[in-house]
Amino acid sequence: MFSEMLAAVRSTVPLIHNITNYVTVNDCANILLACGGSPIMSDDADEVEEITSLCAGLVINIGTLNQRTIPSMLAAGKRANELGHPVVLDPVGGGASRLRTDTALRLLREVRFAVIRGNMSEIRTLALGSGTTRGVDADVADRVTDENLDEAAAFVKRFAKETGAVVAVTGAIDIIADGERAFCIRNGDGMMSRVTGTGCQLSAMTGAYVAANPGHTLEAAAAAVCAMGLCGEKARQRMTEQDGNASYRTYIIDAICNLTPEELEKGARYDIR
Repeated sequence: MFSEMLAAVRSTVPLIHNITNYVTVNDCANILLACGGSPIMSDDADEVEEITSLCAGLVINIGTLNQRTIPSMLAAGKRANELGHPVVLDPVGGGASRLRTDTALRLLREVRFAVIRGNMSEIRTLALGSGTTRGVDADVADRVTDENLDEAAAFVKRFAKETGAVVAVTGAIDIIADGERAFCIRNGDGMMSRVTGTGCQLSAMTGAYVAANPGHTLEAAAAAVCAMGLCGEKARQRMTEQDGNASYRTYIIDAICNLTPEELEKGARYDIR
């Protein structure tokens, strides 16, 4: 199943419009190229509707939110909806400030999202209308563990049903759900948390997977999450004593570039609840 999702990305080379943050924009572009897609970065309100019209999908990331880009996000999202293009939301740091929280909630009201991807603190903020995060990281109280996995999966499925989107919660255990099914994924490596932007990269890559697999949003999003986690594992195995987080970041992109559909199918570790 997941092998087909990656094969579709490689065969269709979807062009993905990114309105993302300036901390990770280059890595987001490179991860899209590595997975088989094609990136375009544009956030000026005077062109985003035109740009997104040329693309197969749109990714909105609020990591470095400012008043200039909020109208761009809304305009591009609405245009993508008109065209039937899938839109991915990454509510980075939702709950850390009123601006981030209010903007994310406004986006949810005014734009229809195919996928919402964030950590549990960010997703709880959107579901409850308020919350807290530790910067852009999940609050310790929101960590998904084996002990609370069933409860967490049920919560994510409820939020997915409310929004009509696939909701992807990433952490030590990832939960990707629509209103009926939840993929609980155990790929990944702790080193990924020491690299700025692995979540942003995943959101960009999710845009490519979803755009390349219309009608299979849940499976495509789960495949993207498995691919990122698996490549985090492969990157860690490649490290030597001389390597640090900068090398690890590069190795992840290399692993995404070299990942085959067969490797993804074999290496994905998940169950469905």
